Order: sequence, then structure tokens, then C-alpha cells
Amino acid sequence: METAKIINDPVFGFIRVPRGLLLDIVRHPAFYRLSRIKQLGGANIVYPGAQHTRFQHSLGAFHLMGKAIQSLQQKGHFIFDSEAEAVQAAILLHDIGHGPFSHVLEHTLMSGVSHEDISLMVMEQMNEEFRGQLTLAIKIFKDDYPKRFLHQLISSQLDMDRLDYLKRDAFFTGVNEANIGSSRIIDMLDVIDDQLVVDKKGIYSIENYLVSRRLMYWQVYLHKTSVAAEHVMINALLRAKQLMRASQTSNLKPQTSNLSTPLTFFLSNDIDRDTFLTHPECLQHYLALDDNDIWSALKAWCNHPDPILSLLSRDFVNRNIFKVETSDEPFSDEHRQEKRIQLAQRYHITPDEANYLISDIEVGKDMYSLDDDQIEIRFNDGTTRDIIEASDMLNTSLASKKVRKHYFCYQR
Repeated sequence: METAKIINDPVFGFIRVPRGLLLDIVRHPAFYRLSRIKQLGGANIVYPGAQHTRFQHSLGAFHLMGKAIQSLQQKGHFIFDSEAEAVQAAILLHDIGHGPFSHVLEHTLMSGVSHEDISLMVMEQMNEEFRGQLTLAIKIFKDDYPKRFLHQLISSQLDMDRLDYLKRDAFFTGVNEANIGSSRIIDMLDVIDDQLVVDKKGIYSIENYLVSRRLMYWQVYLHKTSVAAEHVMINALLRAKQLMRASQTSNLKPQTSNLSTPLTFFLSNDIDRDTFLTHPECLQHYLALDDNDIWSALKAWCNHPDPILSLLSRDFVNRNIFKVETSDEPFSDEHRQEKRIQLAQRYHITPDEANYLISDIEVGKDMYSLDDDQIEIRFNDGTTRDIIEASDMLNTSLASKKVRKHYFCYQR
């Protein structure tokens, strides 16, 4: 009998998943669901090659975690086999709480519940199925385990999650300038006083990593067209939700025949954090959702009798994306009101209804967060310094500057 499952990955080559707990996770329905959720949501509207999934990303992060554990063990850091398995299980499951279209719908179908919250809920549910085999993984995931550097491998400014998604997303979008040296970074990792550090020989790889991260956010993740497309979909779902609520308080029959049961559940109910955490059916329906539910709904709504919902659905399905104006400063109320009136007149709807054809968005990202775990560089004398102090290319004002942009999106 084979001792491991071999998966051929286009970014890292063969990924070996050993039999036992780790392979059981990969074969679990909740994990395989991630193969039906695209990693970059609607970014394929700008980058047609961005068709990769959360499933692929989770496997890639798992692969890098194995390399990181091996690298640290070779440097003399003792990691029990049970700890190695647990931290690999945790990185496999770190994104299991993601919903359709990545982060886009976290605050649309429900409110106040993050994918991290849901990931933990799923891990705890799976732990019951696996008779406690995930207990240690959950402790590491929650940063409740004494060896804190294991948690940093899962969640920090230099974790295996970021090392995979930056390299993978650059590969599939074709943004070659953002390709990072993940292997070299992992080879340069070490631990001092229970904190991850990077050997000074890896400083240039870290500089490239931070610059690549900034480039990917502004060129891919926060690309104005991708953001505008996402808000066409968000506004369509909000309109559908409003129509669903209206039908519940009138004699109108809700048009739900073409919708999946899980999507109907979230459109029909106000789900806040407390409701989600205390009603098991919420998680049950959530884990039945994937990108296909949203696509099927939008395609069905292209012929919906409501002119706003049908317009927005056709826009998304046929890539007629909102026009975008950009600014470093917020757009004025007068400008928004003028556009709202224009759209109301053009589509013979009320100004309030025209709000569905407009999105005013503030986006922002810094290259390096001073509030998060810092990336420490270790020098030959054993001392460590933050990457900002150690680098002759970066400086505090440049690296930690919180860049903010305003996108004003509206129906063409």
C-alpha cells in the first residue's frame, strides 16, 4: 500500500500528502469544497489565467510548511512529530472557512463573521469527527501553544500562507515581477527566543518579498476593475436580498426556484455573528455554498422581472463592469448625488434604487505593518533587528505608509 498521496502542483511540482490524519483532511468534503472556490474571486476578469482555487493554495501552503519544518529541524530546533503533523494540519485548514468568491461575500450574505471565525468552527467540528486528532492543531492555530513560532508559521507577516499565495497568484496572473523566492526565504528561517527570524543572508529576499506584496495588492488584489466587478456582484446580491425580504412581507411570491437551498437561506435571513455562532444550521448551509451557487443565481437573475437585479446580473455575467473613477481623496456628496440622479433618470428608477448601481469604495494596504509580528533579521553576532532597521532599501515611512485610494464605481 502506498504511504502517501502524490499531487502534481504546477507551482511546486509533486506535493506528498502522507496517509493518516493529513490525507483524511484533504479527502474531507469540507476541504474538497475549496476546489470549487477560486482563490482570487473575480480577478480573472482582469487576469484570465487566475482560475486557481483555494484547494490548490491550501495544498501549496501545506507543502511549504513541510519545507519550513524540515529547515528548522536541520538547524537543531526540536519539533515533535506530533507538532509537525499538527502545524501541517492547521495550515491545510487555515482557509477552510472561506466562502464563495474569496473575501467578497463575508459581509454581504451575513455580517460580523470573518472567515477566520468560520475556519475555527469547522476545525472544531472536524475535530469531533476525527476523535480529537485536531486538538493540537487548533491550539497552534489559536496561538494557545507554548511554541509560539509554530503559530507564526501559520499567521504572521512571513507565514506559509503568504509565501504560497504571493508566488501562486503571481504565477497564475502572469505578474512575473512579483515572483518571490519562497524556497530561499524558508532556507533562511531560524528561531531565537521562540520567535521566527531570518538570517541576514536572506535580507534581499525579504526586501523582494515586501515589494512584491505591495505590487500584487495594487496590481491584482485591489485592481480597480476587479474591485468594480466584485461590487457589481455584491450589489446584485444585496438587491436580491432586499427583494426576498419584500416578498416575505407581501403577497408576492419570491423567485427562488432557480436558487440553491443554501443561498436561499442566507438571502432570506439576517445572519449576524451571534446567530451564526449559535445556530448550527448556519454553518451547515455555509459549507454547502461555493462559487457555483452564485454563478447559477446570477445567470438565472439575468431574466428576473426586477430591472435592477436583471441589469446587475447581466453586467456581471457578460463582463459589463462598473465604470471606475479613482482619487486619493473621498468623492464629494454632490458628485455622488449627481450620478445617482443621472442613473435614476436613465433607467427610470428612483434615486434610492439607483444606489444599487453605485459603489463608493475606500481601499488601502501598507507594505509592512508595524502593528503585526515584525520580521526580524539575525546578524552574525546573534543580535536581531527589524527588517526596516536592517534594510538599506526600506525605511519606516515608506514600508509602513498606509496607502489609501478611493474608487467611485457606477453603471456605465
